[in-house]
Amino acid sequence: MIEDGVVTGTDEAGASGAGNGGSGNGGSGNGGADRARSEAPEPVAGPGGPSRARRNGVVLVAFTAMTNLADGVLKIVLPLLAVRLGGSPGQVALVGLTLTLPWLVVSLPVGVLADRADRRALVIGADLVRLAAAAGLLAAVAAQASSLPALYACGLVVGLAEVVANTAGGALVPAAVPPERRARTNAWIAGAETLANEFCGPAVGGLLVGLGTAVALGSVVAAFAVGAVLIALLAGRFRPVPAAPGRRTGEGAGTGGVVAEIREGLGFVWRHRLLRTLTLTIAVLAASWSAWLALLPSYAASVLETDAAGYGFLISAIGLGGLAGAGLVTVINRLLGVRWALFADLVGTFLMMGVPAIFPASWAVAAAAFAGGMGGTLWTVNSRTIAQALVPDRLLGRYGAASRLLGWGTLPVGAGLGGLLAEFFGIRTAFALFAVMVVMLPIPFLRTVTTAELARSAGS
Repeated sequence: MIEDGVVTGTDEAGASGAGNGGSGNGGSGNGGADRARSEAPEPVAGPGGPSRARRNGVVLVAFTAMTNLADGVLKIVLPLLAVRLGGSPGQVALVGLTLTLPWLVVSLPVGVLADRADRRALVIGADLVRLAAAAGLLAAVAAQASSLPALYACGLVVGLAEVVANTAGGALVPAAVPPERRARTNAWIAGAETLANEFCGPAVGGLLVGLGTAVALGSVVAAFAVGAVLIALLAGRFRPVPAAPGRRTGEGAGTGGVVAEIREGLGFVWRHRLLRTLTLTIAVLAASWSAWLALLPSYAASVLETDAAGYGFLISAIGLGGLAGAGLVTVINRLLGVRWALFADLVGTFLMMGVPAIFPASWAVAAAAFAGGMGGTLWTVNSRTIAQALVPDRLLGRYGAASRLLGWGTLPVGAGLGGLLAEFFGIRTAFALFAVMVVMLPIPFLRTVTTAELARSAGS
């Protein structure tokens, strides 16, 4: 069913290939509908009474805030330490790459792991690994033995552990929080991510580096330690729920091996018309956001002629919009419904790309960034809630890994394409071309993501 404008049901019957018109390969016709019904989510062990559910929600939000704060600080500390070690611009940039590269390399196998093992234990283990990596670098700094290879090793280990923590952490939410509380919990989690990673983390990281690299790294170690303790306080059972006896599990289940299980997860996303549309849509939107971030420094300097403070103001507008979206998502869902709340991200991203192309004024670009940040959070909260309702518990890890791989995998593509377009056609033209790309999304989105489709997918 749909409560407060948010899908909260757990039956996806009829979602794949539902409605008039084809849904692409593998998902149309009665065969696709039958296959979707055979893959309906199995019941998830409930999180217990209301007090336990509230406790779990608080724990998840606190854990998210603490670990994202540590991530935000680390993303400032590592590049600055590379600069102090005399790294070239390319060597410094490579530090940032080590933090994100694991998403492109290991996210799908990690998704399989998250669907095989206790997800809470995976998150705790990943947090302890991040702690150990930061502590190792801290020891090297204290011994004046730090080096660029040590930074790269730390970044890779932290990046890999982050893939495990985020994939398993997202998959354990349905077992920790009941359906009627998931939208609110997802909103708080998204708000904590935005506040800690985009605002507090970099700001605190800059202050701590001023006090000393050892102080900054020590704070990161402490934050990861607190995060591991917090996630251990979750109450409930967090081992994936196997398919019910007699229910088809799809290709790759059982003894099929890692590759077959990855294929099963990807196949589920592709056959599910609604989830496929959401995933492909966010891939384009993520590429556009990445292009915006890549183009903005040059645009702010050459077109807006603003200083560093003005550039920071433009960047912060995204975070402010994200916080507003997290606070207003319940109200917006109730007033507009999930469909139009999701659509707001398309509008916001179009404004982010279109306004700089046609109206080069700082206040206008900042307003568009605010709209984009708000739309992005509305999308994040609602898409997570929808997926948690529709994806079988045994596939949550692989679904999360596949969706993140596609979304995050387009980040370097968007940045690279934006740079090439700006180089050959100019910055404003590059923004305009991405705006055209975004404006092509509403037709397939509105044809698939309908109120009726959301209700059908939720089994209402």
